[in-house]
Amino acid sequence: MAVLRSLQLPCYLSNALNAIAKCSQLIEIANRSSFSSQALHQTSHSRSQHCAPFDFNFNSDDPTLPQFLEQLKKVSLSSSQAEALHLSGFQANRDLICSAIWALRDQWKPALLAFQRNCHHNDEKVCNLMIWVLATHAKYSTAWCIIRDMHRSSLSTRQAMLIMIDRYASANNSVKAIQTFKFMDKFRLTPDQEAFHALLTALCKYGNVEEAEEFMLVNKKLFPLETEGFNIILNGWCNITKDVYEAKRVWREMSKYCITPDATSYSYMISCFSKEGNLFDSLRLYDQMKKMGWIPGIEVYNSLVYVLTRENCLKEALRTIDKLKEQGLQPGSVTFNCMILPLCEAGKLAEARIMLNTMIEENVSPTTETYHAFFEGTDYQGTLEFLRRMKDSGLGPSKDSFLMILGKFLKLKQPVNALKIWTEMKTYDVVPNCVHYRIMIEGLVACRWFIKARDFYEEMVSNGSSADPKLIMLIQKEVLDSGDKGKQNVKKAKSVKHSKK
Repeated sequence: MAVLRSLQLPCYLSNALNAIAKCSQLIEIANRSSFSSQALHQTSHSRSQHCAPFDFNFNSDDPTLPQFLEQLKKVSLSSSQAEALHLSGFQANRDLICSAIWALRDQWKPALLAFQRNCHHNDEKVCNLMIWVLATHAKYSTAWCIIRDMHRSSLSTRQAMLIMIDRYASANNSVKAIQTFKFMDKFRLTPDQEAFHALLTALCKYGNVEEAEEFMLVNKKLFPLETEGFNIILNGWCNITKDVYEAKRVWREMSKYCITPDATSYSYMISCFSKEGNLFDSLRLYDQMKKMGWIPGIEVYNSLVYVLTRENCLKEALRTIDKLKEQGLQPGSVTFNCMILPLCEAGKLAEARIMLNTMIEENVSPTTETYHAFFEGTDYQGTLEFLRRMKDSGLGPSKDSFLMILGKFLKLKQPVNALKIWTEMKTYDVVPNCVHYRIMIEGLVACRWFIKARDFYEEMVSNGSSADPKLIMLIQKEVLDSGDKGKQNVKKAKSVKHSKK
């Protein structure tokens, strides 16, 4: 296999391959995570790089791995032949290579060096792993070079092509994802129904549901419309974009094309109506589902528990839990969270605490979402209590936990409690980052605590964060606009010490 040589030289592929490989560089967008009711029963599709694209046993405990990683990083930053020669003398087996590539998945250059050190170039999984890393970093041309060499070596490129489809979709480049699917036959691969569904799933997973639906309908002669394909689209509208209007439209389209919904179809729609607080339609579809002979799964019951609790039907929600037990199902943490969260949102903390106690009595462990729900609804003393309980359970608290709590108190115009919580972060060994500082500065300015806001800004910069002219302008503008009232509040701010409760 000529992959080492081809990766070191420019790759000249066919015109069709170049048309796919030339793509604008992926822009990574860091989305702030937020906790909401939809998170309880939402189909999760993370864009992060923390999940392997396929089953692989990575040995992070290999004693030679740290030294190997250090050498790879050093060589990737140096053009020194001596460094490269030193690396060439390192004995690396297949497992070490795979572990190194995965450990370096956020740094494609040293990961590529590890791949080039691989002495098992005919290993399909190793190639696929490297392709995934490269495509994740938008190094599509290099990834296509590996696919071409795999094809020349008579290795199957099917999984590699599906990885490319997924990576293009993750970069919101639906055109390239679709082109890659159409290009499969160039590698003597048949774009079969399984690959077709993989394409639809990838497009929907990253929010390109409209493009997926259009592609499914346009290709209905080649790939006849059926329930599974529509379910992929339904899941996209119901759980990815959470657009109930479009979900209802697709449901009607299924009837138009004489496609019979199955248990999964009903589950998606009930979940969608539940998150919208639509109790009537949730129960209507549940009854219809049973009449059609489909057995509701735990996801359906969780959705009903949530919408019943949210619509002040707590007794009916408890009966629903009894009903799922009668079906041989066991309520889990998601089931109890589907009651605790709407109760906390409605300020019914006593009822929420009862459900938490019931949860523990039934040997169901609270989750991070459970505690975050209480953070949203409880006062300062209650917040301290659940911070302790969260720590005792081994679930944190995390930086996101404190971000949520700080935001809550500042939104409630309780800057004193926000400052107290800030000091609590040290107790839990949580180091604030620039996001924590920003929310504190903006919140303190909104509360007209200008001097304290400026103190936080100076501390943020002194801790290594870049200067932020927008925050400076915000502080200065509010001070100028506040007049005499602002001056009075500035005097109040001086009385609050930053490091004490």
